[in-house]
Amino acid sequence: MPAMPTILLAEDESAIAETVLYALRADGYAVEHVLLGGAVLPRLARGGIDLVILDVGLPDCSGFEVCRELRAVSAVPVVFLTARSDEIDRVLGLELGADDYMAKPFSLRELVARVRARLRRHEGGQAQRKGRFEVDAAACRISYAGHALDMTRYEHALLTELLRRPGAILSRAQLLDRVWQAALESGERTVDTHVKTLRAKLRAVTPERDPIRTHRGLGYSIDVD
Repeated sequence: MPAMPTILLAEDESAIAETVLYALRADGYAVEHVLLGGAVLPRLARGGIDLVILDVGLPDCSGFEVCRELRAVSAVPVVFLTARSDEIDRVLGLELGADDYMAKPFSLRELVARVRARLRRHEGGQAQRKGRFEVDAAACRISYAGHALDMTRYEHALLTELLRRPGAILSRAQLLDRVWQAALESGERTVDTHVKTLRAKLRAVTPERDPIRTHRGLGYSIDVD
């Protein structure tokens, strides 16, 4: 039988976490629990997470910020839990890429139903083939010519951005804005450095090919064929 989906719950209130964990496990899901927003991306990077339930009011950082960074590297479904029910917060969460939003207190039965619906909609759309590349957004994994790439967070986000529109030229400023949006101290040399390390990893797979193209004075593009 296929394995049930695995859900990552980021919630620091123990009473809420315990009830959510119980309800989801009773419905057959595997659930992992973290207390801090900073633990979400490292766990996601290891793969195997099918949906994230994210509390907005985490103790180390805002759930909104976690979602913004998560969306730079993954399309895994995100459901927000929050004590704030203002329309502006719901709109902000959805604009940042969340798939659903539930205000506390909430019905556990409704939460489980929404999780089930989001997973059902996301099924089958996890892996996309683009020429020699295969992108598994939910698992935060990209393969090239049949080889899974071992990349840093920013290398992964950079390659993901280039692969959104193969052949399109993205300037250093565009890549900085889309990939390093949370790192205000980064400059255009940061883009060049990461392109260099990413290029080396791709050429280690196909020494005869360099899929990343440099366009002098303009930026970078990627050839997927």
